[in-house]
Formats: sequence, C-alpha cells, structure tokens
Amino acid sequence: MILPAFSNAILLFNKPLSWTSFDVVNKVKILTRMKIGHAGTLDPLATGLLILCTGSLTKKISDFQSLDKEYTGTMRLGATTPSFDLEREVDERFDISHITDEMIFDAAKKFIGTQEQLPPAHSAKHHDGSRYYDLAREGKAFDLKPHTVTLNEFEIMRISLPEVDFKIVCGKGFYVRSLVNDFGRALKAGAHLSSLCRTRIGDYHLKDAWQVEDFTKFVREQKEKLRSPLQTKNESPQKS
Repeated sequence: MILPAFSNAILLFNKPLSWTSFDVVNKVKILTRMKIGHAGTLDPLATGLLILCTGSLTKKISDFQSLDKEYTGTMRLGATTPSFDLEREVDERFDISHITDEMIFDAAKKFIGTQEQLPPAHSAKHHDGSRYYDLAREGKAFDLKPHTVTLNEFEIMRISLPEVDFKIVCGKGFYVRSLVNDFGRALKAGAHLSSLCRTRIGDYHLKDAWQVEDFTKFVREQKEKLRSPLQTKNESPQKS
C-alpha cells in the first residue's frame, strides 16, 4: 500500500549509529513501497541528517548533494587508525604533551577555505570500478586521488585532551575523517574521528528529522487507518 503523503516527497531522517545510509533507504522503501534515493551518504559510525527523496523528486537528488553541510564531532588526538575513525583499531600512537589550546585553535584556522583533500582509503570512492574500502579491506595497493573541497567554518567547541569537540560547515565531497587525520598531522600528534553527527544540509535541519522507529510506527498506523474502512465495507453484508 502506497501512502499518498509520501509520494513525491522530501523526507528527513536521523540516521542511527551503525546503520548505513542504504539501510535507512531500504527500511523506508519497504514501508512506503516508493522509489527512494538519498542525497548524501553518511558513514555507518556517523549519525544525523539524511535526506531521502521519493518518486519524481529522486531526480532532484543532485541539487541537495551540492548544498553546504554542517557537522558536529569529536576527534581524539594522540592516535591514528587506518580508517581515520573507530571502524579500525589504532595503528600508531603519539605523544601529545606538547599540544596547547593555542596550537589547536591556530591549526583550525589554516584549514578554512578551498583545498585539495585526499579521501580515506576506507571510503566509498571508486578506483577502476571498485570501492576504496573494498580494496583497502582486501589489502590491495591503489593510488588515492585528491579532489578539491571547501571548508567554510571550523570551530573548536571544547578541548579536553586527548578529546577535541568541533563544528564545521563544508561543501560537497568533503571528508570529515580526512580533515581530522590532516589536523592530527598538522599538530604532529596524530588524530582520529571518534564521533560525528550531521546537523544540517542547506536549510534542512536535524531537529526536523524523523527517528526511524517513529516513522515506522506512524506509517503502520496510517496504513491501518486506510485499511479499516475497506474491511468494514467488505464485512457489512455478512453481518445482516
């Protein structure tokens, strides 16, 4: 049963931790029976705003992908991982006794603007038809290709070493994990991403997004309401 309210619609979701973006798409597709696409992938270990388009609006997905995005997150200084986040175990540790608050604030300023960025080896980028993360997990060597990205804002929110909380606003194709890895390198201390949440895409905000469980409950209730009158009509002749 297709619900008219979700036909040719823009749906906002808060992607749960450990879910892939495709997990959310598949869940909503099963519930609504609609053609659905998402406008911008989130890593499984990230949470936050995911925009889904249904029906004819799937043709507009590229428009949403080009919008600025806002993230809040926490990086951990003093250790690196192959994936630049908690997906993989720590592979190298560093001394951070030389790090001061001033060094952290100064380093953040240097990343603002347009720059060349190397994506993580454990990412969804393609190399000769294969995903980077598939090649990385198989231990295959391949060249990472830099791409041009823009960081509009980089605000340090809290420093409690080894943790640093931050907020950024960035453009299309930006990898926050790469930013954190580069940030740790700039401080000669190493760093990896320990948590990340996307809070905004253009004028769409996380506070307006569905929780998956709430959406599931709502859709099932709406289907039941649409189904009940039909059941009553079909049963009425038998009750006389």
